[in-house]
Amino acid sequence: MTQALLDLAMATASPLLEEYNNSINGSTATTYIPYGRRPETYIVPILFALIFVVGVLGNGTLIVVFLSVRQMRNVPNTYILSLALADLLVILTTVPLVSTVYAVEYWPWGAPLCSVTEFMKDVSIGVSVFTLTALSGDRYFAIVDPLRKFHAHGGGRRATHMTLAIAVSIWLLAILCGIPDLIGSNLKPVGISLEKSILICYPYPDDWGANYAKTMVLLKFLVYYAIPLVIIAAFYVLIALHLMYSASVPGEMQGAVRQVRARRKVAVTVLAFVVIFGICFLPYHVFFLWFYYWPTAQEDYNAFWHVLRIVGFCMSFANSCANPVALYFVSGAFRKHFNRYLFCRGVNGRRKKRSQHNDTFCMHRDTSLTSTASKRYQSRHSCYQSTVRSCRLQETTITSLPPLTNGGQNAPISVTALPESMPASYEFAPLSEIGQYRPNHASRQLTQPQQHQQESPLN
Repeated sequence: MTQALLDLAMATASPLLEEYNNSINGSTATTYIPYGRRPETYIVPILFALIFVVGVLGNGTLIVVFLSVRQMRNVPNTYILSLALADLLVILTTVPLVSTVYAVEYWPWGAPLCSVTEFMKDVSIGVSVFTLTALSGDRYFAIVDPLRKFHAHGGGRRATHMTLAIAVSIWLLAILCGIPDLIGSNLKPVGISLEKSILICYPYPDDWGANYAKTMVLLKFLVYYAIPLVIIAAFYVLIALHLMYSASVPGEMQGAVRQVRARRKVAVTVLAFVVIFGICFLPYHVFFLWFYYWPTAQEDYNAFWHVLRIVGFCMSFANSCANPVALYFVSGAFRKHFNRYLFCRGVNGRRKKRSQHNDTFCMHRDTSLTSTASKRYQSRHSCYQSTVRSCRLQETTITSLPPLTNGGQNAPISVTALPESMPASYEFAPLSEIGQYRPNHASRQLTQPQQHQQESPLN
C-alpha cells in the first residue's frame, strides 16, 4: 500500500498541480491516473465529512452557550464567539464544496460559487488570526497592565462595547483582505491528458500579471500567518516574563490572586488556540512557498511534497473544528455547558436525581429550620411578655408612690437606687411603644466590606 501510494504520488496528475504546470510553463504533458486509483479520492472526502460534523456541532454549541448563558458573556468569550462564527461560516459555505474536488476531479459548482468559496476561506482565515492576535493583546494588558486596560476600555458596558467594536473591525479587515480573491477567482481549463481537460477553481487570474500569484502567496503568508504569530509570540513572552518576576504576591494583595489565576488560565486557552492555528496552517504555507519560489519545484515534486500538499489542504480546514475541541478540554466552564447542550439526556438525568436529592434535603432542612425558628420565637415571645409585665408593674408601683421630699432623701429605695446615667449599651423605649417592638435580626448582622465581596468578571 505504501509503495502504491508513493508511485501514485510521483505522478503529477493532481488538478492543482496541473494548474501550476499550466500557469507557470504551459506544460500539460503528464501521466494521467484515474481518480479511482488515488488514495486521496477516498481519504479526503471522509476527513472533510468528519470536519463538517465536528465543526458544526462544536462551533454551533459554542455559539448557543454564549447566547444562552449570561455569565459567559465577557471580553475573552466575545472574541471566542467571533472565532466560532468565522469557523462555522467557512464550514457551512466552503467545506462541502471544496471536498468534492477530490471526488469528481473538477469544479462542478460554477464561477459564482468559485469566487464565494475562495472569498469565504480568506475571510475565515483572516478573522481567526486577527482575533487571536487581539485576544493575545487583551490577555497581555489584563495580566501585565490591568490599570491601563481599565482606563482604556473602562468596565461593564463600556468594555463590552469596545470589544464588539474591535471584533467588527476585525471582520471588516478580513473582508477587505478577501476582496482580491472574490474578484479574481475564476474557472480555468486545465488539460489532464491529450484528449481531456477539466475546469478548476483558480484564485489567481493570468491577466493580472505573471507575478501576481507569487505576490499573493507571499502576502497571504505574511498577513495571515507570519506577522500575526510574531506579534502573538511577543505578547506571550512578555506575559511569561511578568509572571516569572511577579511570582510572589504581597500579603495584602492575596485577594487578587484568584483573579490573576483566572486570567492566566484564559491566557493558556488562547495560547492553545494559537498553537493549533500555527500547526494547522504550517504545511499549507510551506508547500505554497516552496512551489512558487523554489526554482526547481517542478522537477523536485515527489511523494513527500504530494502528501504534504494534501495534508496542508486538509489541516487548513481542520482548524475550523479544532477550537471547540480544544476549548472542551482546557475550560471546565465550557465543558459543563457543552455537556449540557450536547448530552442533554445524561445531564437531565443527573439533574433530575440531584433535584430529587436536593428536594428531600431541603424538606428536612426546612422542617428543622421551622422547628428551630418556632422555638426561638416562643422563647423571645415569652421573654418579651415577661418584660412587658415587669415594666407595667414597675409603672404601677412608681405612679402610686408619694411625692419626693427633701431632694429625694425620703424617696423609696426603688427610685433612689436608679443611677443618674445609664451605660450607652442600655436603651429604654417608652412604655407606650413596648407593645410595638419587634427585634430586627438583620440589624444585628455584621456588615462586611463590599468592595471585595464579589469579583468582577474577567475582562
